Amino acid sequence: MTATRLATRIALSLFLPVFAVACGESQGAAEKAPTPPPSSVGVFVVKQEPIPITNELPGRIAPTRIAEVRPRVSGIVVERVFEQGSLVRQGDVLYRIDPAQFQVQMQSAEATLLRAKSVQLQSRQQADRQNVLKSSNFASAQALDNAVATLAQADADVAGAEANLAAAKLNLQYADVRAPISGRIGRALITEGALVAANGTENLATIQQLDPVYADFTQSSNELIRLRKALEAGSIANVGDGAARVKLKLDDGSQYKDTGKLLFSEAAVDETTGQVTLRGEFPNPDGDLLPGMYVRVVIEQGVQNNAIAVPQQAVQRDTGGNAQVFIVTDKNVAELKPVHVGRIVGERIVVDKGLASGDRVIVEGFQKIKPGAVVNPSEWTKDSAVSLKGDGARADPATKPSAG
Repeated sequence: MTATRLATRIALSLFLPVFAVACGESQGAAEKAPTPPPSSVGVFVVKQEPIPITNELPGRIAPTRIAEVRPRVSGIVVERVFEQGSLVRQGDVLYRIDPAQFQVQMQSAEATLLRAKSVQLQSRQQADRQNVLKSSNFASAQALDNAVATLAQADADVAGAEANLAAAKLNLQYADVRAPISGRIGRALITEGALVAANGTENLATIQQLDPVYADFTQSSNELIRLRKALEAGSIANVGDGAARVKLKLDDGSQYKDTGKLLFSEAAVDETTGQVTLRGEFPNPDGDLLPGMYVRVVIEQGVQNNAIAVPQQAVQRDTGGNAQVFIVTDKNVAELKPVHVGRIVGERIVVDKGLASGDRVIVEGFQKIKPGAVVNPSEWTKDSAVSLKGDGARADPATKPSAG
């Protein structure tokens, strides 16, 4: 037993110095561990600026002018001149009606006019003769009066014959059915050999003017009331009479290249829908906008002065759904601040409350920091990204609410 205790004491005496040395080395290594550097973050410097107030509303494209091609004389259609779906100009011949009957009518009117003119010439000569005889007292006043009256009747007959000739020429011209407006013509609704009537209801074709085009859309009367109150309160400024710009988004989400103008706003509200009808005009030189096409109309209705907007990715949500952002203090310390956000403008979101001009909002890099952490801020731009030191990865934008 004594030998066993002696061996144990000897083993402990040999192990304890080694253990003490190991603990000392571990403690020294811990004391010498370097402090991690501040996390790199990208910051956006807040500033006040005028931001347009826009509304995106559904609408439909409509032609600026639409005309139904109708005959002005009756007859048989002998030729269709236009190509269906093509562009036509005002005055272009579209159909030809058999002109034979109108040529005969014009020739008859010309003959009637010649006869009327010959009678007029005879009556004028008779009146002149009676006037000379009356001055020499060889004719009575009654004879002179009769000659003058006959001349007047002959003049009236000539005028009537001239009017009939003009009508006959006009009917001959109307035998060529011409385009009343310039635009794109649709399909032919009749074929050669069809009988058309001047007082009929048939439509030969339809022409639509597509440059420019209208975009008809509606806006809620409640939105117009809120806009008017904001204008009266001075929180937003009016864009000015005739200066309202309108833009289009096509059905696939792409932006239409040309900017339009707001033409008018209906004074009355639709009782069934509570909507106010508006109309914009857009150039359409390439024919990209077609009647009936569904579009989204972006209308600028005011300007919010001294507004603050930050990139959308800088805004986070807590577990209660409240908006908040990280800001960097003067001592480069991250601080979590609640904010009240409003409408979205492009890739930014308007902050109504919680931020002031000059605040530095963290846009990238806040995933690895906590409130109170010291950070290394650098200016953030749309095309830049901050590399997190010690991580070797690029900071991803925050698109989801932060946990906790």
